[in-house]
Amino acid sequence: MSRRVVVLGGSGFVGRRLVARLLADGHRVCVLSRDAATRGRAPAGAGHRAGDVYDTAFLGEAFAGADAVVNLVGILNERGDDGSGFRKVYVELADAAIDAMRAAGVRRLLQMSALHAGDGASHYLRARGEAEARVADSGLDWTLFRPSVIAGPGDGLFCRFAGLLRFAPGLPLGGADVRFQPVWVGDVAEAFARALVDDATIGQRYDLVGPEVMTLGGIVRLTAQTLGWRRFVLPLPGALGRLQAEVGEHLPGKPISRDNWRSLRQDSTSDDNGLPKLGIAPTDVRAKLPEILGAAA
Repeated sequence: MSRRVVVLGGSGFVGRRLVARLLADGHRVCVLSRDAATRGRAPAGAGHRAGDVYDTAFLGEAFAGADAVVNLVGILNERGDDGSGFRKVYVELADAAIDAMRAAGVRRLLQMSALHAGDGASHYLRARGEAEARVADSGLDWTLFRPSVIAGPGDGLFCRFAGLLRFAPGLPLGGADVRFQPVWVGDVAEAFARALVDDATIGQRYDLVGPEVMTLGGIVRLTAQTLGWRRFVLPLPGALGRLQAEVGEHLPGKPISRDNWRSLRQDSTSDDNGLPKLGIAPTDVRAKLPEILGAAA
């Protein structure tokens, strides 16, 4: 059955894939953003509304008549390092969306979170965890998705390291032994699309991970190997890793930040993969690397 779906973050990395997937299924999709310029980044066929996404009145108008809301909005770094940027994007936006959904009479909410949200000292993970709690206590028909790092063309993982390695013989790397389970962006979009039409997913949290555990150092090496580049990885001990993050905090684009370093204090893996529960066979990210890194070659 066709549904009217409003997507926050629909012009982003995951959002573009999900919106295209929902349109292919015959759903009517409206993408909300703060900037009218993002209209061109949303897939053809989707509606678009620009406004203050923290304004419950704007959200309420946009949600009117919708069957479901999807919240994909996210950042990996904040300006400064006090957690306020993460709380605004995750907690305050979740609060605004929940209030607006109640006012508009919309019950179905699909919310992006992160693996191990609420754990550790990272401002990012703490804000993700607090947003999860707000959603779980909302009384709405919610589903939460908790991916490890997401891989795909233009990602902030393999493609980001490709950019760092392009003109360097190697990369000093703090947290080189930290483990991840990169998940294919298409699998993440598919998880949202399937949950949207399956009421059995209401009130559930799904960890989303790929089939292979990789260390951070291994991810960097695999990036270089795929591109045919000879590069070295120099694992840094804890003190030097913290120093690298301190320096990175003040560099343009924050290639690594203090909060990234806090997040690297724990692995991003799961033994409870939600993809098979949704009938999705996890994609081999290693086999996708030529596609992921094609533009960087």
